[in-house]
Amino acid sequence: MSFLLDGFRAVTWQQGVMYLVGFALIYLAIQKDYEPALLLPMGFGAILVNLPSSGVLNQMVEGIGESQGIIQWLFETTIEASEALPLLLFIGIGAMIDFGPLLSNPKMLLFGAAAQFGIFFTMVAAVLLGFDLADAASIGIIGAADGPTSILVSQVLHSSYVGPIAVAAYSYMALVPIIQPFAIKLVTTKKERRIRMPYNPKNVSRTLRICFPILVTIIAGFIAPMSVSLVGFLMFGNLLRECGCLDRLSETAQNTLANLITLLLGITISFSMRAEQFVNPDTLKIMLLGLVAFVFDSIAGVMFAKLLNLFSRKKVNPMVGAAGISAFPMSARVIQKMGLEADPQNHLLMHAVGANVAGQIASVLAGGMILNLVPQLLK
Repeated sequence: MSFLLDGFRAVTWQQGVMYLVGFALIYLAIQKDYEPALLLPMGFGAILVNLPSSGVLNQMVEGIGESQGIIQWLFETTIEASEALPLLLFIGIGAMIDFGPLLSNPKMLLFGAAAQFGIFFTMVAAVLLGFDLADAASIGIIGAADGPTSILVSQVLHSSYVGPIAVAAYSYMALVPIIQPFAIKLVTTKKERRIRMPYNPKNVSRTLRICFPILVTIIAGFIAPMSVSLVGFLMFGNLLRECGCLDRLSETAQNTLANLITLLLGITISFSMRAEQFVNPDTLKIMLLGLVAFVFDSIAGVMFAKLLNLFSRKKVNPMVGAAGISAFPMSARVIQKMGLEADPQNHLLMHAVGANVAGQIASVLAGGMILNLVPQLLK
């Protein structure tokens, strides 16, 4: 009993806060079904790493020496040393994506590019709030609504805030159905949300589907060489899907690999959620800046669509521009739902899917560009 009491006495108020954070993430995962594959292991991991003298962290044991904790070992091996987990997850994500709607309407690439504005706006805001450039760039990437890219960029740039950035990125990804409608309604009218866009898909040949991931990887290598690991693994996963001769590997990447890596990534990233690192005023700033980045990304996509409408005979429903973020396919579903609310006969799903997959490409390219740019600016 005395050991139990000693354990309770050893808990700091900061660790108590992290228990509440862990319970909140678990609640959102189970009760609200918000990104449960990631929020559940992250929430449980936040509790594990904040238990006094937790055995999941490396520590000195009297008479034995150093005892290696599993979560700290996983973090140092698969994220800190090699960034392996976020990169391997991109193979699974690529295998899940059908680029057909984008290839059928390449104009959607513009919306994917426009919806990255929030990243760079938030970088500037973070610098003005006192964060150094590497941390500011890592915080800005939250706006891409791309959790693996956020983790990878923050780790490569050696940010001190990997944990808060990961929590913010995945939390806001999970809250897309709440945040995006609010952001869209701020800058659109009912009339604009009723704009109809008939879907007349062009035939996309198998040859084009196979060539697309190869060409994107090559082009990305010339434009932003640091993005090759991100774009390359994403496109390799898509090539598995489209080649037609590796169906079993494609299914494995989409299901077994993606699920296993997601589970390990969620619980591994909790290493950065230790109370001494997480509970401070900067974490609150990061959460607020991440929300700003996310909202401005959505708004930028909408405003770009409205700009195009000034010069186009065939009007684009501005809401489709908001789907240019990387939260695939959740954002596309949100746009479809909002379109039906405005006009029960308005089906925007395939247009939104095209913009959404364009956003997936744009977010990893943006991450690569930041990895190229920031080290040069820090010299």
